[in-house]
Amino acid sequence: MCAYQIEGAERAGRFLITCDHASNHVPDWMAGGDLGISPEDMARHIAYDVGAAGAAKALAAALDSPVICSRFSRLVIDPNRGLDDPTLIMRLYDGTIIPANCYIGEGEVQSRIDRLYLPYHAALAELAAKRADTVILAIHSFTPCLRGRAPRPWHVGVLFDHRSDRLSKALLAQLRAEADICVGENEPYAGHLAGDAIDQHALQMGRENTLIEIRNDLIADARGQARWGQRLAPMIQRAAAGG
Repeated sequence: MCAYQIEGAERAGRFLITCDHASNHVPDWMAGGDLGISPEDMARHIAYDVGAAGAAKALAAALDSPVICSRFSRLVIDPNRGLDDPTLIMRLYDGTIIPANCYIGEGEVQSRIDRLYLPYHAALAELAAKRADTVILAIHSFTPCLRGRAPRPWHVGVLFDHRSDRLSKALLAQLRAEADICVGENEPYAGHLAGDAIDQHALQMGRENTLIEIRNDLIADARGQARWGQRLAPMIQRAAAGG
């Protein structure tokens, strides 16, 4: 299987939309395609960002820009982590033990890196390098409530590193002007991890960027995904233009 899917590679827009956690697919060559958890858990946010792929594709179309989506579950290996990050392969996530990952050996880790992680990042790097003015928009989703935690009130979160915050701050201003949107600044979590996808392809390369988190109940179906993609696009355009 290919580790990624690209749509609109030849579109004219300067944005590159990424969806690191687009799929809950487990390749057949890895643990027989079964991580040892239930179908219900594989449908949860622990396995992928629910609705994010559809929202990313809708946003890309609205911005006339390319989009790249992963085609493997974050529980197999997380492309939004650095290779030395201890959460690259999760053994426990939001109360669920991942049996196929508990006693994983170095050879299996390397196989997942070589067959999934590295090809995804190579394709992302190639797309990003097509233009000198590429702006990276990373699309993620978050669950309304982690087990045993307080509900998360935000509809959208904008995540960023303070070394590169111009676009994010401008987008926050656009979102806060909308009376019906509850906006989080570096919520529901902090906006930077050393070696993550934004770090690799934006911060280290000097590219403008932002990471957008959408609460997943808002984009659980195609209608919601299209709505949020189309709604965010003009705000992003104004923010990128400095307005």
